[in-house]
Amino acid sequence: MTKHRKHTLRGSTEDREAASHIPDTPQTRSPAYALAFADDAFMCREELRPMRLQLELLKPELGLDEEGVKSTVVMFGGARIVEPSKKAEARTKTLADLSVFYDEAREFARLMTLKGSDGENMIVTGGGPGVMEAGNRGALDAGGRSIGLNIVLPFEQAPNEYVTPELCYNFHYFAIRKMHFLMRAKAITVFPGGFGTLDELFEALTLIQTGRMERVPFLLFGRAFWEKIINWDALADAGTIAADDLDLFRFVDTAAEAVELIETWDGAGEKRGTIPGR
Repeated sequence: MTKHRKHTLRGSTEDREAASHIPDTPQTRSPAYALAFADDAFMCREELRPMRLQLELLKPELGLDEEGVKSTVVMFGGARIVEPSKKAEARTKTLADLSVFYDEAREFARLMTLKGSDGENMIVTGGGPGVMEAGNRGALDAGGRSIGLNIVLPFEQAPNEYVTPELCYNFHYFAIRKMHFLMRAKAITVFPGGFGTLDELFEALTLIQTGRMERVPFLLFGRAFWEKIINWDALADAGTIAADDLDLFRFVDTAAEAVELIETWDGAGEKRGTIPGR
């Protein structure tokens, strides 16, 4: 979306275009001559990291505002979880069994998209395969748009085909990507996954636990999975978290359960003033 210019001075886009048609001379071929904002080598200098961090925060923020995105429903989950029709391709039996959550993620996204309107409660995923694909696919099933926040990885990765193209972003900095996941979040759902999913789960929970973020519906899909890999009660018994912290989230197994809990969640929008157990 192009905004109306607020001044009559020549624009940077015009000058960048003009600079691409200058005579080819030793002077114009010199890196020193390149426009600073159009100079990739300059923009990637170590000294410009603060600027790149700022730009990576700003570009999606402006884009999401211009596309009318007001609030989101976050879907975290594993990239290795395949749809049930492909579970024979899963690397382990457990991954094959977890394929049921591909369908639950897809159905959850479909239901939430049907309930959303005017830019509210839009599905946002990491834009990749597995649970992320299921989330974007479910939103499309409902005829809606959805967001994909991709990250550059050492191995080849492309956004899944169900992300709305104008809402598909790519990040270098994990930290800035995480901010965009949570800045508009009105609900957070976490499906079975690995290190990345655990990282996202605990960072978001910590922000709510410490009062740095408002309470929102926080749902963990797959009670058996989560109780097997994390001994939640042991954390409370040890005193490293408070017993009340276990009330910050709920377990669900189906999309229908999740939607009902989101609609009846108690305490949403509140921030903790104190941390129990401190």
